Amino acid sequence: MPKSDAPAKDRSAVRTLLRLWPYVRPVRTRLIVAAVVAIIASCTGLFFPLVLKWMVDGPVADRDPTGVWLGALLLLLLGATEALLFGLRRWLVARPLASVEAAMRADLFRHLQRLPVAFHDRWASGQLLSRGTTDLMLLRMFLAFPLTFLLVNGATIVVGVIILLGQDFALGLVLLAPVVPMVIATAYFEGRYSAVARRAQDQVGDLTTVVEESVLGIRIIKGFGRHRSQARAFRELSHTLRGTEMVKARLLAAVYAVIVTLPEIAIGAALVLGTVRVADGGLSAGTLVAFLSTALALRWPVESIGFLLAMSQESATATERYFEVMDAEPESATVAAGRQADAEDESAADGLRFHDVEFRYPDAAADAPAVLSHVDLHVRRGETMALVGATGSGKTTLTALVPRLHEVTGGRVTLDGEDITAMDRAHLRTLVAVAFEEPTLFSATVGENVLMGAEESAGDVELARALDVAQAGFAHALPQGTGTQVGEQGLSLSGGQRQRLALARAVVGRPRFLVLDDPLSALDVHTEALVEAALRRVLADTTALIVAHRPSTVLLADRVALLSGGRVAAVGTHQELLRENAEYAWLMSGAETVPSPAPTHALPDGPTESTQSTGSTGSTGSTGSTDATDATDATEPTDTTRPAEPTDTTRSAEPTRSTESTGPTAPATGHPAEEAAR
Repeated sequence: MPKSDAPAKDRSAVRTLLRLWPYVRPVRTRLIVAAVVAIIASCTGLFFPLVLKWMVDGPVADRDPTGVWLGALLLLLLGATEALLFGLRRWLVARPLASVEAAMRADLFRHLQRLPVAFHDRWASGQLLSRGTTDLMLLRMFLAFPLTFLLVNGATIVVGVIILLGQDFALGLVLLAPVVPMVIATAYFEGRYSAVARRAQDQVGDLTTVVEESVLGIRIIKGFGRHRSQARAFRELSHTLRGTEMVKARLLAAVYAVIVTLPEIAIGAALVLGTVRVADGGLSAGTLVAFLSTALALRWPVESIGFLLAMSQESATATERYFEVMDAEPESATVAAGRQADAEDESAADGLRFHDVEFRYPDAAADAPAVLSHVDLHVRRGETMALVGATGSGKTTLTALVPRLHEVTGGRVTLDGEDITAMDRAHLRTLVAVAFEEPTLFSATVGENVLMGAEESAGDVELARALDVAQAGFAHALPQGTGTQVGEQGLSLSGGQRQRLALARAVVGRPRFLVLDDPLSALDVHTEALVEAALRRVLADTTALIVAHRPSTVLLADRVALLSGGRVAAVGTHQELLRENAEYAWLMSGAETVPSPAPTHALPDGPTESTQSTGSTGSTGSTGSTDATDATDATEPTDTTRPAEPTDTTRSAEPTRSTESTGPTAPATGHPAEEAAR
């Protein structure tokens, strides 16, 4: 994620702001008309000094009341015209600029939806939120005010200087004397202010992240009494942002001091020189009044240069931050041409298949080991495969490759023989449904959340069926039934309720391929048994890959794949792996002692080498084969109950490869699954 001290790119503000042209082009006509109207309105104000000159040298000098009233009427008409023109300018820009902001925000949101998961893993959500809100607001304000008035005030200054030089060339040169130092000051200000503005806007994003995390994690904060530490983190970031804003204020104050002081000195000098010339008869009083009135009319256009440049720099920074996201490479419709299964492989091409798959995360170090390495796994059509492994073995990462949430870095994944990289993403995700370990619900109704997994034509019938499969009948008992709003993140529901709704969302569309990442972890024993019974009916008609951590979930599968260290260590039925694989038996037993590593380089398409014991077992008088059978019976749960918990976890034998015993051993006291592993 970008940090608050990210350096600004070496690109001028003008070139950066020109990137807004595609959004401004559709409304360019109204913006150009508005700018012309504003220039006319601003230049209208320069006629006031000319009318005053006429009044002073004419009606006032001649003591003509009629002329004075006529001059007053002219001034009133000029003032009304100026006000009407500025009102017309505001009306011309209001609607089109609101549409520009809306279009940019819509494009940003649409682009965020198309960016890969790896991008969202790197970026803090607060940084993205600040780009879609604060930055776009700055851009709308820039298009409405600084962009227009940089042109308007520039034109007004040029016209005003021409009028001043026409009234008295010498006094006009006096007023132009501060131009060079003002240009130098603004150039220095622009370079310094740009870097500080970027730092401040990034810090706003960091602050937004803290606020968002504190709101979403309020239960954790309150539960652990961490409100003081969160408040301290917020206060530190606020203090840092305040310091940056103070630097901005000091820079702005410095440039204001130059821009305001130098013209005031020049006007004072012109006043003194003009008064002397009027006293000597070399200049009329009316001309001096008109000259000074014109100079004073140009004060605001000149003094506004400071904050107009400041707003322009902030807008350039906002544009740069906006396009940092928009320039990120989105998910492509396809990655490669892909290839169909070879002729000799057609018999084994059905279902879901991983062909020598390798994966490493995009931001991983070059010398870091791959998360997944040489994964070969075949889930036959209509089969349910359970994926079992220790924490960190790569189970969730492997499941994320199926709907292309991540792209494989080696090998390929096929669905019914077709490479998924050759499929359109939208089509692929209609074939594959996913239920993640952490259920996410949106601020919508129960029905809308569930039907997100179905086609647009799906209705109440499909919704009722999905809720029945997920045993989510509680939805009908909510205040508005399935029309009840679940709130942000679904936090108004329990963890088990959210998980069941997420499962209903996965099955509502009757997908050909189903990927479930530990979908029953938050359910109690009895609800889990009911969900499993209903899931069996669904799994009979689909090809499924289920991440499982408990034997009860494993029993939903036809076969089990053991993932160890990013590789498939063994494949077989639950009973086969209990007998033949020590690591699997340990995972299913819940024993405390970690076994010796499973045999390396095990064949991925079959069970590993058997580790049955053939020696005597001391006072038990049982052979290893008998022990294995007993372990299978003892650890295999029924459809409606969890497996029995071990009664003695103080000792766990470390399973190893079998060797022939030469004598009796101590009586076995571990869990039966350990005896099976032995």
